[in-house]
Amino acid sequence: MENIKIVGIGGSLATHSGSLHALQTALHGAKLQGAEVKLFDIKELNLPFYDLRSNVVPSDAKLLCNSIAEAQGLIWSAPLYHGTISGAFKNVLDWLELLEEYTPKYLTGKVVGLISTAGGAQALQAINTMEYVVRALRGFTLPMVVPIPRAWQVIDKDGTMKDANVEKQLLNLGKEVFNTARQLSGVPV
Repeated sequence: MENIKIVGIGGSLATHSGSLHALQTALHGAKLQGAEVKLFDIKELNLPFYDLRSNVVPSDAKLLCNSIAEAQGLIWSAPLYHGTISGAFKNVLDWLELLEEYTPKYLTGKVVGLISTAGGAQALQAINTMEYVVRALRGFTLPMVVPIPRAWQVIDKDGTMKDANVEKQLLNLGKEVFNTARQLSGVPV
């Protein structure tokens, strides 16, 4: 049986990233189902600003796009900054333009689970932004999303989930991405 591969993209440039910890929890939920998971922490990626004038493609951009091309599903986790995703997260998504050269192009046939963390109450706004990006890249988003308002009350700096309900939602998101990716790819149960 073919392994289901799930790629996670997330985090922030902050010292303690709640969105990264949330992503790790969701990927753990996918792994518990049997997924092979790979995490891309945006803080660790060495990606300059995406610039159409440059022909230089960083090795991290190639690795990211190759991993996505091989995956059946993805989980994105972004912080909410001023009503949308952070610039650092958006820059990583801009590098997905390289997937235009792949067959199938972009995120065709892939499911994406979405998570956002916010300091205030408006975490859903980042989810909305990411949904538009997924659609533009020809992917599918799960109807289930996990916006985490006031994330500082939910996720400790060490990544410990202080809210069992949010932790359960994240684990379920990972499970749903795995199950949907398996169904869309035709891998038998």
